[in-house]
Amino acid sequence: MQFIKRYFLLTLLILLLLASSAAAMVKNLSPGEARELLRKNPQVYILDVRTLQEYQRSRLEGARLIPIDQIARRIGEVPSDRPILVYCAVGSRSSQVAGFLDRQNPGEIYNLFGGIWGWQLAGHPTQTGGP
Repeated sequence: MQFIKRYFLLTLLILLLLASSAAAMVKNLSPGEARELLRKNPQVYILDVRTLQEYQRSRLEGARLIPIDQIARRIGEVPSDRPILVYCAVGSRSSQVAGFLDRQNPGEIYNLFGGIWGWQLAGHPTQTGGP
């Protein structure tokens, strides 16, 4: 019985370490850090994973819309040779997509912590209207 408990705990520990190391590849950026990244590197691909309606209400300048429910089938539209900044409303959906992108093609992948809400609360500009 002790052997089974130890084996289970060791397996669980290994899985947790692997999961945390994979998640560590995606960096969460505050709105200020994200704005600075975009200022310094105009090649950053900005990926909005919200709905079309959310995108039309407010978005980051230059953002491309691929809703979270379409990302798997539209993965080919996301460049693998540029840094990627992913955002949503508050950071939950974008965190999931950033992890997915990192597993598909590890690279410079960033999640906008706080999403567009945090971006706007920090006083940074947004755009409105259709794509």
